[in-house]
Amino acid sequence: MAIADRIGSSLAAVPDKLADEGWRRRFLRNVFVPWLFIMPLLLIHIFVVAIPAVQGIYLSLTDWTGIRPGNFIGLENYYQLFFEDETFGKALFNNIQWMAFFLTVPFILALFGATMLSQIKRGGMVYRSILFIPYVLASVVTTTIWKNLLNPRKGIGAALADLGIEGFDVAFLGRPDSALLSIAFIDNWHFWGFLMILFLAAMQAIPPVLYDAAKIDGANRWQEFRHVTMPGIRPILLFMFMMVAIWSFLAFDYIWLLTQGGPGGASEVIATQLYKNAFLRFEAGYGAAQGVVISIFAGFIIMIFVMLRRRGWDI
Repeated sequence: MAIADRIGSSLAAVPDKLADEGWRRRFLRNVFVPWLFIMPLLLIHIFVVAIPAVQGIYLSLTDWTGIRPGNFIGLENYYQLFFEDETFGKALFNNIQWMAFFLTVPFILALFGATMLSQIKRGGMVYRSILFIPYVLASVVTTTIWKNLLNPRKGIGAALADLGIEGFDVAFLGRPDSALLSIAFIDNWHFWGFLMILFLAAMQAIPPVLYDAAKIDGANRWQEFRHVTMPGIRPILLFMFMMVAIWSFLAFDYIWLLTQGGPGGASEVIATQLYKNAFLRFEAGYGAAQGVVISIFAGFIIMIFVMLRRRGWDI
């Protein structure tokens, strides 16, 4: 009987052991292994993004000059930023103008170009490559090219003036009423091809049967674009709307390389103002506050799209 009892108890313990082993395997497969793979990326994000972000928030509450240790001054930098610094309001307005430009002109050009290229059956890759080349050029190269092209003495305007077409031989980058728009035009020349390639890829993923059904129903080209193409590319379209809106508050390189925010602050944006405060005027704490404000604007834009997604938008 004792032997039988031992055998019985051993057999009864088998399911418990199997359950424990199954739990361990599930834990390793579903918890340990995924965290093992994501841990290097998570550590990099913590040390490269999270910790500097927290440090930036703290520095925005100090009068740090970038050299000596700063003193804690609370929200004084933010009060000065919003209530005393008139140049910040002008820079913010320029950022809003920049965003309005890049949420319209590049998207219109990209949608038109992608629609035209989607109809090309032979040689389409050549046209795509030509239109995409400006995007892969370094910003220093692009700005140097356009500085020469917009030079009133030896650029396009001067060549047109020699042909008798007056009015274009002016310093577009040196006039307060045209500097920001001229920089936006140059940046758009470099950027819209990138949007076009994205929209073209999304258009090519739309099932052709949808266009065939639209043609059978008597839809013309515009109706096909409105009721088939636009719904098909809506996710990438709305996503790029969000990204371009965020990038509009990060605009820096083209503005700095072409005008450094001039003339007279006409093309000044928050990022160029931040750079001047932090590295030229030795007001790094004040510049950190401007950086935090940029992050807040970006977070607000993301929050809008999150709310739209929760409401059922396909983003």
